[in-house]
Amino acid sequence: MKATPLAIPDVLLCEPFRHADERGFFSEVWKRSADSAAGMHADWVQDNHSLSRTQGVLRGLHFQLEPMAQAKFVRVVRGRLWDVAVDIRQGSPTYGQHVSAELSAENWRHVFVPRGFAHGFITLEPDTEVIYKVDNEYSREHDRVIRWDDPALGIPWPLPAGGPVLSDKDRHAPLLAEIPPPFPA
Repeated sequence: MKATPLAIPDVLLCEPFRHADERGFFSEVWKRSADSAAGMHADWVQDNHSLSRTQGVLRGLHFQLEPMAQAKFVRVVRGRLWDVAVDIRQGSPTYGQHVSAELSAENWRHVFVPRGFAHGFITLEPDTEVIYKVDNEYSREHDRVIRWDDPALGIPWPLPAGGPVLSDKDRHAPLLAEIPPPFPA
């Protein structure tokens, strides 16, 4: 696995090796020893799978509070999306900054998002399927969201004409400045 730190070095863009021939391909998408050597230290406990039927579905920016905070290992198995991670660790030199990457079934890139980050994505193609590992189980009580278009974050989402398709939860999310520091220093 090739793992490249993004502009916020704790977030890694990962490219698992794919062995392809006339039959198709084989890839080790997750291997504890390789991922640990690349800097991904997480004990995965849950796999999630989402399908977004239309282009422009925006999910995020989601995170969970301690003690249920989650690291994520995100990959696309069908379609294409633009993935975003926002540093929300109070006292971090990159607090409030974001990194992004295009992930697709074709480019086979994955992203590792550590704890202390809000995460979201927007689909760039219809019928985009995402599978991601998390290192803590989902907890409704600890589940939080930050507004996707918070002007202080300045995320340049690649929006379709007509804007994104949002859930009620994402549509009514607060700005980062409106919530108590989720991950105090």
